[in-house]
Parts: sequence; structure tokens; C-alpha cells
Amino acid sequence: MEETGDRETSSNSQMNYETVPENEDFPKPLSLPPPELSRQVEYDRAMRAEAAVKAGPALSRNEFIYEDEWMIAVNKPLGVYCEHVLSSIPGLLASSPSSAGTVNDVHPLELHLANRLDRDTSGVMIITKLHKIAGQLVKAFTDRKVRKTYLALCIGPAPKWNNIYIESGHGRSKFGAWRVYSKTDVGRILPGGTVVREMATHLKVLAVNANHRMHHDSVDEAQNSSQGIAFDLEEDKFVTLGDNGSMDSIEKLVVTEQNSEVAGLDCDIVSSPNIRKNDEVLIRASPLSGRTHQIRLHCQYMGLPLRGDVKYEGPHTWKGITYANHALHAESLCFEHPVTGNMVQLHAPLPQWVMEAY
Repeated sequence: MEETGDRETSSNSQMNYETVPENEDFPKPLSLPPPELSRQVEYDRAMRAEAAVKAGPALSRNEFIYEDEWMIAVNKPLGVYCEHVLSSIPGLLASSPSSAGTVNDVHPLELHLANRLDRDTSGVMIITKLHKIAGQLVKAFTDRKVRKTYLALCIGPAPKWNNIYIESGHGRSKFGAWRVYSKTDVGRILPGGTVVREMATHLKVLAVNANHRMHHDSVDEAQNSSQGIAFDLEEDKFVTLGDNGSMDSIEKLVVTEQNSEVAGLDCDIVSSPNIRKNDEVLIRASPLSGRTHQIRLHCQYMGLPLRGDVKYEGPHTWKGITYANHALHAESLCFEHPVTGNMVQLHAPLPQWVMEAY
């Protein structure tokens, strides 16, 4: 799971974002903490999501993109909590007698979230109907046997790279937000007692200012259903493996404290907002690990924060419009069905901002 869907209520959305005093015994975060503006913005967004819970179901049958007797896949709307989606399912199933696996005395529903998305992230989310199936799917996510793609609209200088594979550390201190850490700090203890964990993401630029970049795939083809990342021993580089057997070269960035100190000057890898203009960059992101806010953090680190993602330096207002959510969409999931063994490919309908950016 790329995003754990942390529920940010009115109480914890006002958390203390003051940085912990530097201590040479603790790892040093390599991404910036949330700006002051994010406190109020996050509070307002949490209040809107809480109001939506009281207003009624989070979605309708129109948001169902797949259903069988063991699971349901929905296109989660932005601005709602995963728990709100889950609590809406029984009523939707009860109102549709044709649904597979509806509640009955012999096989009562045991609804469970197989994956989670952040409150403001839209896209594919799976709800299982039996505890046993939930356990199998959750394990598949944990074991990284589920391929995932997201679409993100980033604001920043257009990078020179087309494909990049990023490895770093991930963690937060007791009173801090999630931050990027050096890959060499993985396993080290943070001030709050938690541990830095590894985090890896593949980013591919699809378009800049609505101009396509040349790739074998497109935004209309959620290509990652059968695409993976591998290391080409002969060429000594990472590649993406497409459906047609083609290979695209991928640059690799291992985040360390040393290369982060000069990252802003290296336009071949990390964008430099100080010396280049801001662009609209549409990115397809494939998280290889499942850390909280992973894509948002790696985009921030690369100098390409998401539009509306105020917590991670994204612009709240862009081109005269103030955005109530960040621009991140869970595009696709591909996994082996826990019962039939068949490959399941799920694609969420694309939001309007994706089509405009492409």
C-alpha cells in the first residue's frame, strides 16, 4: 500500500510540526517539514471530510468498478476517508439484490479494507467480503505482489529525466511529519522511537505542460498491469519491461545526505526551483514499497510537489485557483485473485485533471 490513509481529525491535524532539535545520534531528515500554512489547510480539509461522513454515503453504485462474490473494487472519491467508503458498502449492497455475495444467514458479509488511500487521494480501492480473503490480499500487498500505478500532477521545473528509480529512507520523529531520510539510515532509531524504513518508487514523466513525452505507454493505457522493473546486467542499468518486450532505460537515484546537499544544483536528477521556471508535470508513479505518503514525499524530494499538496510544499493556489485536495489518483492495481488464481487488472476512471494535463 502506497498510502495508509491516516485519518486526520480536527485534533491531530493541528499536531506540533516543530522539528526535533538536531542530535548527531539521530538520522537527519532530507526533506523539509510542512510549512506553517499546512496546519490550517489540513484542518479545513479534515473538517470537510468529517462533514461528508454525516452527510451520507461516500459513494454510489456508479463508483463500483469490479465485484465478485469475494471482493469489490471501487473508484474512491477524493476528500473522503477510507472508513467512510467502507461504512457505505453494506447499504449499497442491500439496495442492489443482484450484487454477488450480499448479506444472508449462511454467508454474512465480513467487509474489510484490503488497501487504503489517503483522504484526498482518489482511485482504486478494494473491499473484501470475507476475513480469509482479506488476509490473503493484505499479505499480497505486504509481500509486494500487487503492482500499482498512480498519476500525479506535479508543479515544478520539468526534469531532464524521463524515468527514474528512487531509493531512500522513510520515517518521522515523535512529533514530526513523515520525511525522506538517507538510504544509509535505514534501520536507525528516530527520536520518537520509530525506525527508518526503506522506500523505493519508480517515476515516469508522461507530459509537461500538456505536451506528451515519448513513451511506449500512454495515460489511456494503464500499462503497469504487466510491466515491471528489472536490472539489465549487460547494460548495467534499470529498465522497464513493457508488454511488447521493449525496454526503457531508467536512471537510479539512491538518496544520501551527501547527494542531497547538492541536489538543488543537479538538474539532470533533481529539479532546481531556484533557477528554473515551474511547469505542470504529469507523472506516473509506481511504488515498490508501501510507505505512508510515499509518492508525495519522493515527488517533494525531487523538486516536484503535487498541486494542492500543501503539507509537502505543493502550491495551494495555482493559476488563480485554490485547490481543496492534492492531485493524486490511484490509477491501477494488478494482482493474482486469491481464490481463482486468475490475474485481476483494475483501472479507475481518470479524473478530469489528468485528461487536461495530458
